[in-house]
Amino acid sequence: MKILYIFPHPDDESFGPAPAISSQLRDGHEVYLLTLTKGEATKVRHELGLTLEEMGEVRYKEMLDVEKTLGLIGMTVLDLPDSALKSMCPQDIESVVEEHIHKIQPDVIVTYAVHGISGFHDHLVSHAVVKRVFCEMKRVGSPYPKRLALFTLGSDYKSKNPISLSSSSNDEIDCIVQIDEVDSQNGKKALDCYKTYQKIIERTGIYETTHYPVHFEFFGESFNPPVANITDRLE
Repeated sequence: MKILYIFPHPDDESFGPAPAISSQLRDGHEVYLLTLTKGEATKVRHELGLTLEEMGEVRYKEMLDVEKTLGLIGMTVLDLPDSALKSMCPQDIESVVEEHIHKIQPDVIVTYAVHGISGFHDHLVSHAVVKRVFCEMKRVGSPYPKRLALFTLGSDYKSKNPISLSSSSNDEIDCIVQIDEVDSQNGKKALDCYKTYQKIIERTGIYETTHYPVHFEFFGESFNPPVANITDRLE
């Protein structure tokens, strides 16, 4: 099956579901990634003495390494304004997202859960936009995507991340992907691609969490007990 992850920034996939992506690829699924911005507004650029444009290009090159490391079937990085999606007309973002969905024709699309995990407004906008596109495509009878999966954290998630993170309750979780050593190591390798973010990776402790199960909610569906993969029991 085809799976399309849609996130606002470079590193969202690697700080999040990269080990599950690795598992899905090894299971034979076609996994694609759409990133809405180049992540140019990161504060790291000040430490590196880079302009917004220069930082965006650095992060884009890091993402190309992620694409190769995980073995993604395809990846597209847009150049919408980082940290300013909330200032855009949401219909403009919806248009580019829907256009890409039509290009890939995925069975499953994935974005952040409603809380955005970190609560960052770009994450919240991405959730709202992708859900709106999914609902509209379902309304007009599109045969794809068949499922909207929402990446989240389980209530038992623990790390030394200094940022307050939101999780989903057990009854909201519809899928728990168990991670083996191969996929955990691939998650670490994906994080290693972000050379400019190594201090942040160390500070957040995310490197030590790549063996954790990866959790998803399904929009408009409910599975108890949770299924083991986001393509399971897909009608």
